[in-house]
Amino acid sequence: MNSRTTPTCENGFTLLELLVAASAFLVVAAAAFALLGEVQKRYQTDSQVLSSFQEARLGMDQIVRDVNASGYPPQNQFSVLPPANFYAATPVAWSPSYPGAPCTIGVCVTPGDFDLIIETDIDPQNPIPNGVEWVRYSLPAGATTLMRGVVSKTATGDPVSATPPSVMYPFVQNVMNNGSAQQITAIRAAYPTMFPGSAPVPIFSYGCDTGSGTPVPCPTAGTFNTPVNILDVQITLIVQASAADAQTGKIRLVELHGLGHRINPNQ
Repeated sequence: MNSRTTPTCENGFTLLELLVAASAFLVVAAAAFALLGEVQKRYQTDSQVLSSFQEARLGMDQIVRDVNASGYPPQNQFSVLPPANFYAATPVAWSPSYPGAPCTIGVCVTPGDFDLIIETDIDPQNPIPNGVEWVRYSLPAGATTLMRGVVSKTATGDPVSATPPSVMYPFVQNVMNNGSAQQITAIRAAYPTMFPGSAPVPIFSYGCDTGSGTPVPCPTAGTFNTPVNILDVQITLIVQASAADAQTGKIRLVELHGLGHRINPNQ
């Protein structure tokens, strides 16, 4: 008996079908990579904004804590008054004329819109008494780095002279509140509602204690418009991300608001 082999027919892809499939794959792959690129750009931008926000948030928290503790320890805590550098004669130090009669807020060199010196014991739990400190925050005109400095209070002396640039260190970067005219113009192009009138935005705004229990904006507090009566400090930080938006090329900013409220009594 003869065996016969039945031929089989094997079908494959034509060259045209392979070209069509390859083209479709390339289109899908290109779309996927384009989407991945956009996601990476968005992640990069969001990371920069988040980093700026976190730095500003930490800075804001520290300022609020310092304001809350201002004026500590008060004079009435002692039965026998120690040397002047071991108690807070005032919650907020001023210049000029410290420690004489306080100047009027709005006329003082400090406290001002971008300059604040707090008088407090920043380390009251230290078993070795180290006295009171002056804590200064300053943002010079045209600068974008908020500076902070801490020095021991002297029994006699001027807090501004005691906190020169040499004792100040960078505290919050890219703070735009007191930026140059060109910087403010660029920001307003992207954020029209910021910087009303194209004027710098104060970091510090003050509420004065008039004895009513409710702080009054210091410029309108009349005879109470002095640093010794500052009860509240409203803080505004406008911080720009370190790089522009990777997708649009526009600058990115965050604006934070905080309130410090002094809990120690007037001296």
